[in-house]
Amino acid sequence: MTVIWSPKGVFRRVEYENESDLEAAILQVQDRLFGQNRFYLDVKKRIGTKGSVQNVPDGYLLDLSGTKPRLYVVENELQAHDPLRHIAVQILQFSLSFEAEPLGVKKVLLHALQNQPEARKASEAYAANNGFRNVDHLLEHLVFESPFSALVIIDAMPEDLEGVLSEKFRFGVEVLELAKYEGTDGQFVYRFEPFLEELIGEPVANVTDELQTISPEEIDTVVVPAREDGFQEVFREKNCWYAVRIHGAVRSQIKYIAVYQVAPISAITYFAPVKSIEPWKDSGKVVLHFAEPASPIGPIPLVKDGHVRALQNLRYTTHERLLKAKNLDEVFTTSTPEAR
Repeated sequence: MTVIWSPKGVFRRVEYENESDLEAAILQVQDRLFGQNRFYLDVKKRIGTKGSVQNVPDGYLLDLSGTKPRLYVVENELQAHDPLRHIAVQILQFSLSFEAEPLGVKKVLLHALQNQPEARKASEAYAANNGFRNVDHLLEHLVFESPFSALVIIDAMPEDLEGVLSEKFRFGVEVLELAKYEGTDGQFVYRFEPFLEELIGEPVANVTDELQTISPEEIDTVVVPAREDGFQEVFREKNCWYAVRIHGAVRSQIKYIAVYQVAPISAITYFAPVKSIEPWKDSGKVVLHFAEPASPIGPIPLVKDGHVRALQNLRYTTHERLLKAKNLDEVFTTSTPEAR
């Protein structure tokens, strides 16, 4: 059993009593779970057309963090409820209902915003600053023009859940694990990875969020760290890279992969166009197959005492930024020397 130790005591993992208990936890940690400029709309209204598929999503996540808004239909689930089968069916039905009656979804969202003043105010400001006439126009864009996306929040992550969902659906499906721990004094703490935090990597010292952030919709390239043996035997000879985890929200956008060779080289040295992204065994991870052998680039070196640290995990960027970069700082930030 996993435990969390602190000077105040030991916390042991416990199960949620029911889905309502999980949803209460989501509301309690939502600011840190979802991040800035993302709003959890806790509204349960039936969507879909009469006589066809109808269901009730657990909520919606309104993402106003990028230059383009995104909407996620949320399914909250407990692992004990046969999640693979149940979640897949629920998400499929959500997508069908969403497509069948987008106007109904829009009405649900408007009603939810009326009951959440902070989200309504943020939506009004976002609309005004991003070319939308008003909130109504913003919501029309989300339900009529934006691709369908789903978010699953679960108490314990089955090993193959992400792999199954990515294989079954062409649209983006994100999965968050929200685990609950109880202390000896009866208090609860929660363990989770914040939503899409890996898209921008680690915070960079002396670089503002505005300079640092790459909007999810801009991402089309992944950069992977590799040791010499893996670089030669897999990246160069097998024309693929495997056992990596890519967010469902951006998986369909990935067109290129680049490799960062670790020390002593400490630089991005090759890149390749991506032909396909497929599940890797039953791990929830994927393998990227190249459309052609990798080509040399740069090298694009790590900057000593620069903004960006040596890569230890996969990171995201854009192909345009990669081609223009003279060093690793310029691959992942838009900072200038004056900003340091």
